[in-house]
Amino acid sequence: QCVAGTEDWQRVNTEIPVKSPRFAVFDLAEGKSYCFRVRCCNSAGIGEPSEATEATVVDDKLDIPKAPGRIMPTRNTDTSVVVTWTEPPDAKELVGYYIESSVVGSGRWEPCNNNPVKGTRFICHGLVNGEKYIFRVRAVNAAGLSEFSQDSEPIEVQAAIGGGLLHGVCPQLSGKAGGLTDCTTSWGEGMHESSQPIFDIDALLKCNAKFNRDTLPSSSDKLGSTGDNNIREVVKDAVTSAPQKVAAKQASKSRPGDLLTLEKVTKKKDTAAPSPPYDIMVLESVRDSMVLGWKQPTVTGGTEITGYYVNYREVVDGVPGKWMEANIKAISERAYRIQNLKENMVYQFQVAAANLAGVGTPSLPSQPFKCEEWTIAVPGPPHDVTCTEVRKDSLVLLWKEPVYTGRSPIAGYYVDMKETEAKEEHWRSVNKKPLQKKFLKIGGLKQGVSYVFRVRATNQAGVGKPSDVTDPVVAETRPGTKEVVVDVDDNGVISLNFECDQMSPNSKFVWSKNYEPIEDDSRLNIDTKGGKSKATFKDLGEDDLGIYSCVVTDTDGVSSSHTIDEEEMKRLLALSHERKFPTVPLVSELAVEILEKGEVRFWLQAEKLSGNAKANFVFNDKEIFNGEKYKMKVDPKTGLVEMIMDKLEDKDEGTYTFQLQDGKATNQSSLVLIGDVFKKLQDEADFQKKEWHRKQGPHFVDKLGWEVTDDCNVMLKCKVANIKKETHIVWYKDDREIMVDEEHDFKDGVCTLLISEFSKKDAGTYEVILKDDRGKDSSELKLKDTAFADLMNEVCRRIALSATDLKIQSTAEGIRLYSYVTYYVEDLRVGWLHNDTQIRFTDRVKTGVTGEQIWLQINEPTPQDKGKYTMELFDGKTGHKKTVDLSGQAFDEAFAEFQRLKQAAIAEKNRARVLGGLPDVVTIQEGKALNLSCTVWGDPTPEVSWLKNEKSFVSDANCILKFESGKNVSFTISAVSTLDSGKYSIVVKNKYGTETSDVTVSVFIPEEE
Repeated sequence: QCVAGTEDWQRVNTEIPVKSPRFAVFDLAEGKSYCFRVRCCNSAGIGEPSEATEATVVDDKLDIPKAPGRIMPTRNTDTSVVVTWTEPPDAKELVGYYIESSVVGSGRWEPCNNNPVKGTRFICHGLVNGEKYIFRVRAVNAAGLSEFSQDSEPIEVQAAIGGGLLHGVCPQLSGKAGGLTDCTTSWGEGMHESSQPIFDIDALLKCNAKFNRDTLPSSSDKLGSTGDNNIREVVKDAVTSAPQKVAAKQASKSRPGDLLTLEKVTKKKDTAAPSPPYDIMVLESVRDSMVLGWKQPTVTGGTEITGYYVNYREVVDGVPGKWMEANIKAISERAYRIQNLKENMVYQFQVAAANLAGVGTPSLPSQPFKCEEWTIAVPGPPHDVTCTEVRKDSLVLLWKEPVYTGRSPIAGYYVDMKETEAKEEHWRSVNKKPLQKKFLKIGGLKQGVSYVFRVRATNQAGVGKPSDVTDPVVAETRPGTKEVVVDVDDNGVISLNFECDQMSPNSKFVWSKNYEPIEDDSRLNIDTKGGKSKATFKDLGEDDLGIYSCVVTDTDGVSSSHTIDEEEMKRLLALSHERKFPTVPLVSELAVEILEKGEVRFWLQAEKLSGNAKANFVFNDKEIFNGEKYKMKVDPKTGLVEMIMDKLEDKDEGTYTFQLQDGKATNQSSLVLIGDVFKKLQDEADFQKKEWHRKQGPHFVDKLGWEVTDDCNVMLKCKVANIKKETHIVWYKDDREIMVDEEHDFKDGVCTLLISEFSKKDAGTYEVILKDDRGKDSSELKLKDTAFADLMNEVCRRIALSATDLKIQSTAEGIRLYSYVTYYVEDLRVGWLHNDTQIRFTDRVKTGVTGEQIWLQINEPTPQDKGKYTMELFDGKTGHKKTVDLSGQAFDEAFAEFQRLKQAAIAEKNRARVLGGLPDVVTIQEGKALNLSCTVWGDPTPEVSWLKNEKSFVSDANCILKFESGKNVSFTISAVSTLDSGKYSIVVKNKYGTETSDVTVSVFIPEEE
């Protein structure tokens, strides 16, 4: 023993070896987990230890179980009795039961089994026919044996009716694992309605419903007695009989001794007779015979079904007659033709299954069927419909073709399905077109939902009667479900592998192709060892295409499949070839690149390389070696294999090959460098070498180029590197120095020249020169012809994008539409559209540019000028549009403002005004004559009046005022005096306005001499 999780093993029995295969271990610590193992010893010494047990937790003391109850013996054969009992109350961790028998009155008890029985049912063999026996049972667990149960009622040993239990005689069985109820609590459950009899059971029992040895053979007559009392019951579900036969054949091919082993196991392991078949139906009927089909028993008794026995009886006016046997020898298929029947007679049938333990309980009588010639044109029902490979969202449905095909060959099949609890009208077809194969994988199922299925056959006449409905199947992937795995080993052998850890002692692996048993072993080798089975292809080819499935018999539906189609076959064959003839896998093939200094690097990369990997380097079929010209390297860690050459010479033109060998695996990759390919690579290497030398001094990282800024200016820029304060940076245009960059503290190494409002005058060749004591580098940019046009297109594009939205402005002449740009260049073409039609410019409608304003002037606008106006700016490649809607309120407001401005202009033009002629100040000597004149204008002709010192003034003898020809005004004083001094104002006036012009007259007296 050892504490779980450690390897500190301690011997428990240190004194003498234990002869019994049981041993009680004491002094264990409660709550701890322990593992145990056992060694055998003989006179030669001590053997190797067994495998260790799983960890076992030491819990509270286990109590000895109480005695079992309700011991009930039942007749079976003329030498055996079936004993059933109920489990002890509050039983914990039961190991099993021991059964003893005693001839009534003898007082001597004999054990019926040496190993504990797991279930609550046991067949006691080796009894004397005609003797009366009583039985008792006691339970056992790790704590010990219980008391014996009460003795059973005496029972006389003789064959039971039908060779097994009658329906209703078997008591309710325990639902504990290991008993008969592992699969169903009662053999009658799950039967389809069509299989239920139309008579009362009691009536059947009264009508000589004997199923005795004359009708169905007992296990001792037909199958031989199992005889051995060392029997333990293990009851599991089984698969169909056909796969069981193939399983035996496949097992015999894989291990010649398996059949003998199977016989030994059958005798050693506990078995029971199978439960009744069910769902009996007629598959074909002619005048004197009928073909029956039925479903396999839900409980096989722990071993495979070896055959079936069929009985029939006539039913006259609803009264059944005596049972008669249809077959003396057991039949292995679940379909049988009963001969020598009477035409138009009504019959009932019952079927019993047999295994190595004996003949099981017969089925309930079928419903009455009339023996008559089927003349319908459509096919009969398919039969033997079974579900396999059940998963959470899919399953595979299998069936057999109808026995009765109708009046024409079978053309295909339709599969129907519904949820188990759904009504009959919820049946729906799975396939729209008839299926040619007798299987179908049904997908799209809902996890945890129970379904039932049925199949219909069709021929030229139509669709026939559906098959019996399958037993309900729950869509679920059970824990531990495994799939068929395809494998290709290191020798390229392709195989299908399936494992099962739910096998019973009688389980077998059954392989099928397209759901037909594989009987031809010319293309496959099947090898089964323990819970693993392998189907190995001898020579995978097109003949092997199909669906390969594997079913494990005597399990709860363990099955899986794998499809080998043409694509899968090609994949497997390619993988097989790779395994037979392994190659070193490459991440990349042989390639070449130029390094920074102009060196040439050949390289490839393998996925992985071991430390023993080797590489051979070949040029033009001649091996080359590491030396002055070639630098070779193999890096197992990264898988890189490379060769570096300082330079490429003309003699290096040819084919380069890297050959790899890593253990058994090999590979090679070649690169051809000839002609233009070699010349281009050589030129690139020379250029890169020069570039490297250039970069040792000040140099350009990015050559001189241009960009247009957001302000629509042009910036010439380049990126330089490896410069210092002593480096000279000079700009030239057309070989003329335009700027010296004295202070070049370039943070990012960028050198720029900004050209504002770029235009045609700026076209030319620009150059930047870098120079210091380490070397010289230059970069040139030609902005001429196409290059200049491309730059101007970009400038125009930026200017066009800078255009503001169109605005409306009223003037005295009309309405002006305008937009502002950053600046205007002649290369930016401007076009105007009115309602999407090009405008023809006239004296009334004209366009122009004033500074940064681009405008369209509409003089004397009219209603016809209303509409949508579009200004289109074309940058040489793309048009950029701005639109404005001059209609509705916008037009009305602009037109009203135009009218106002127009009237204001007219008034300003025609108003009365003094055009000139009057001085501001006149100084004159007393006694002199004063003459003033001026011109006035106005339309209509203005009225003229004078003011002196802001008071009205009219002509008199001293002052003569004249207004002639509507424009000439004169002012005359023949002899001025000091009284004439003052401010004189001429006032002109018409309907458009009034204007006043002032003149100041100053009269002085001369000084006396």
